[in-house]
Amino acid sequence: MSTLTTAAQAVDTALDRTIAPGYTRIGYHLRRHLPTWPADPRPGSMAGHDVVVTGASSGLGEACARQLLGLGAHVHLVVRDEAKGEGVASEIDPGRESSTVWVCDVGDLDSVADFTERFRDSGTRLRGLVHNAGVMPPERTTSAQGHELSMSVHLLGPLAMTDALVPAMEGVQTRVVFVTSGGMYAQELPVTDPEYRDGEYAGATAYARSKRAQVELLHPMQRRWVGRDVRVCAMHPGWAGTPGVAESLPLFDKITGPVLRSADEGADTITWLIARDDRPQPATLWHDRRPRPTSYLSRTMPTPTEREHFWEWAKGAAGLG
Repeated sequence: MSTLTTAAQAVDTALDRTIAPGYTRIGYHLRRHLPTWPADPRPGSMAGHDVVVTGASSGLGEACARQLLGLGAHVHLVVRDEAKGEGVASEIDPGRESSTVWVCDVGDLDSVADFTERFRDSGTRLRGLVHNAGVMPPERTTSAQGHELSMSVHLLGPLAMTDALVPAMEGVQTRVVFVTSGGMYAQELPVTDPEYRDGEYAGATAYARSKRAQVELLHPMQRRWVGRDVRVCAMHPGWAGTPGVAESLPLFDKITGPVLRSADEGADTITWLIARDDRPQPATLWHDRRPRPTSYLSRTMPTPTEREHFWEWAKGAAGLG
């Protein structure tokens, strides 16, 4: 390893550990100029491939959909609001030759089952599945099935969706990407209280707990689908300025606004993971095109037994056989 490469990796790691510079647009642009920054996907690298993006009507999902379209993909925008989804699709794909809008409430397992059945019936082979849909309700809210809404939208719905779409993934080297959050670093896996029934509810905490759950279950998910030609990973976008952040965290958005990443900068690693020629390392957390630790604090590291216990709960809650 050259001295230059070693120095570049040290800078990258320092940006990651200091959080504030690394998670902002400053960190993104500094890393892009390091010699260790991986190459961009080839132009046209996604031609002939289909990708599902949930939460695609705004923010990171819309940016990711636009980027994938630019690489030649046919993008399936999964949204709750059909009119809004159609508007976004027409904006990013004016000819509507490379986009399809599907209506699905990811937090409602019945809606997920309906969508996945319709998608399988279409005969489409799926190169990528991006779990980006997100919520941060200020008060404890439940899904149609009675699950805490953040956990249902960020974990249970995506689990059910992925499992049901596996038949559409075989033979195309599919990549499944969970869009998580750096906020999960401060939270433990809620093994004994996955539904957030204990204590005073805080939307930001519920959000971060569910994002921790996404990351901690990467290995069990990969194990479940190991023989199905599927790679599962997660990425966090750093601090990106999106409508969701502005609505759910207005003070944070106001204070950090000048240095927040754009949606395109936040979505960069999602697109890179889907479009790169070689498939990403499975069951890995990524940020700015590099694998990252899943915990920095010992208290946030679950034991193998705790992880398996939570996995069993998640499978049951998501309706996985």
